Formats: sequence, structure tokens, C-alpha cells
Amino acid sequence: MIPTTLIQKFSDTPEHQERAIFNTLFIVSNRLQTLFDSRVPKLSLKQFMLLSVACQLDKPFTFTALGNLLGCSRQNIKKLASALEKKGFASILQSPEDPRALCLHPTEKARRYFEEDFRDYQKELRYLFEVYTEEELTSLFRLFMKFYEGIEHLEHRINESSHNNKKGDPHA
Repeated sequence: MIPTTLIQKFSDTPEHQERAIFNTLFIVSNRLQTLFDSRVPKLSLKQFMLLSVACQLDKPFTFTALGNLLGCSRQNIKKLASALEKKGFASILQSPEDPRALCLHPTEKARRYFEEDFRDYQKELRYLFEVYTEEELTSLFRLFMKFYEGIEHLEHRINESSHNNKKGDPHA
């Protein structure tokens, strides 16, 4: 439980609220990963997220495209995909569109996992959202989508700044 004094300390100015939100995102992420990893023995949360996304796609994505989608590097996707392949949840195959690229293909074991095993965990996941009214959940969803816009805005700003710095640096 978050102490009331901590909430009061970070609610007095927009700057404090921004810091609190930013810090909370990391804390929430770590807590969810710890909870998930302790409850689901077959997959880590990161493996689960990759497999979940791969199962929902209409066609196989390359490691690079999956990394862009999940916000991590191609190398991280490759490591996660290799672990999934060893566990029998996915196959790593050459991309039909680019022979230099690899794609992740969920196996029948992965599909069965989501249809059978994961149902129990979905019930637990619902507990996470039971504290919200329908309106609050809708607002939270909208705010998270807006947060994605903020991340893209920051990425654009950083990329633009990095590009401008390289143009002015004779050693770049």
C-alpha cells in the first residue's frame, strides 16, 4: 500500500506528479513481472508477452518488427524466441519476405497453452482490474493510449536531437 504521506508529497505540483508517474511505471512493471513469474512456471512474463503478441498477429513478424512492437531490441527478441523454441512454444524460421531476417512462429503447443493453461491465469488477471469501475477502466485505457503518444513524441524529439547533433559534429 502506498503511504498517504508519499501521495501527498508527490501530488502538489505537475512536476512532482510527472516524476511520480514515471517512477510508478517502473515499480508497477517490476511488481507485475514478479507476480507473473512466480505464478506461471512455464514462461517468464517477457516470453509470455512475445508469444502472446506472435499468436495474435495475422502473419509472422521479423525479430526486428517484433522488437519495434514490444519496445525492445532485435537481440532481446532473439534471446526470448530461442527460449520459447527450446520450450517447444515456437519455431524460428526464415522470413518469406527477407531471407536475411528471422520470424517467430508459434507452435500448436503455444496455441493449446493459451486455450487451456492460461485460462486460470486470466481469472487472476481480472482481479487486477476489479478495483476499477467501468468508467475508470475506460479512462485508464485512454490515458495509456495517450501515454504511447507521449513516448512517440519523446522518441521523435530524441531522434531529431541526435540527428541535429551529428550534423554539427565533424567527428560524428
